[in-house]
Amino acid sequence: MITFYREMLLIRRFEEKAGQLYGMGLIGGFCHLYIGQEAVVVGIQAALKDNDDVITSYRDHGHMLACGMDPKGVMAELTGRRGGYSKGKGGSMHMFSREKNFYGGHGIVGAQVPLGTGLAFSHKYNKDDGLAAVYCGDGAINQGQVYESFNMAALWKLPVLYVIENNKYAMGTSQERASAGELHQRGAAYGIPGHQVNGMDVLEVREAADKWVEYIRAGNGPVILEMKTYRYRGHSMSDPAKYRTKEEVEKMRSESDPIDNLKRVLLEGGYVTEDQLKEIDREVKAVVTEAAEFSQQSPEPDPAELWTDVLIEA
Repeated sequence: MITFYREMLLIRRFEEKAGQLYGMGLIGGFCHLYIGQEAVVVGIQAALKDNDDVITSYRDHGHMLACGMDPKGVMAELTGRRGGYSKGKGGSMHMFSREKNFYGGHGIVGAQVPLGTGLAFSHKYNKDDGLAAVYCGDGAINQGQVYESFNMAALWKLPVLYVIENNKYAMGTSQERASAGELHQRGAAYGIPGHQVNGMDVLEVREAADKWVEYIRAGNGPVILEMKTYRYRGHSMSDPAKYRTKEEVEKMRSESDPIDNLKRVLLEGGYVTEDQLKEIDREVKAVVTEAAEFSQQSPEPDPAELWTDVLIEA
């Protein structure tokens, strides 16, 4: 639980700093923050193994950190610097790490779902006991290619965990207005099991992930987990989020915050003291500060980099 607390806090502090740098003009383009949803990726990743693959959408900084990617490299990519994971050419939405089996970061809504299904196919083909964790949002779940992927995954019993991060608002439209039925039941026509999980409780997420990852590894095919979560900020940094009330956001923050709730469990259970938690916060802030400094000191890419990494030598 202490590890979960530290990982969620790192994502929270990192995203807060990214928001600051964006406001200062040091991050350009799009920037989608993960604040409020930390329990989802931390709980899921805790159930995965080193050879499992991860792929997600453009709200991806938290997934990178949960995969063990270096905060300095992630922040440097946000600021478009040479020390970033995509050499400063991908920015917020397009980062990759073959070393950590993280395959993006994708700016096209729902595009990661067929790609992630392909990653799962490679695990089945290679018989390496790996699986693909494919994250998408409640808006992406309405895209057509998602259902083509479900069909193939079910037909071939591919080792894939589809994680729907339902933060209630696809850009500015509420899930209730845009999506008919229950999202976790979207795979029912293909025989894919679907389950709803409290995505604001990292322990509940981990428990569900452990159960269904084991089911997938046993050769039973894909599973859908709908994580009921919430983002505190707008869809992106350019979104004033006027489609919901301040009272709604404050209610979620005060009653369901994943970090505060786990902090309460740790303190009431006597696992840590307030001073120990403050020390964790200091350590995390130091890591984020170092990442921010590195991101500004790293040089910008040479213009010639425009022509690299376009084709693979075969």
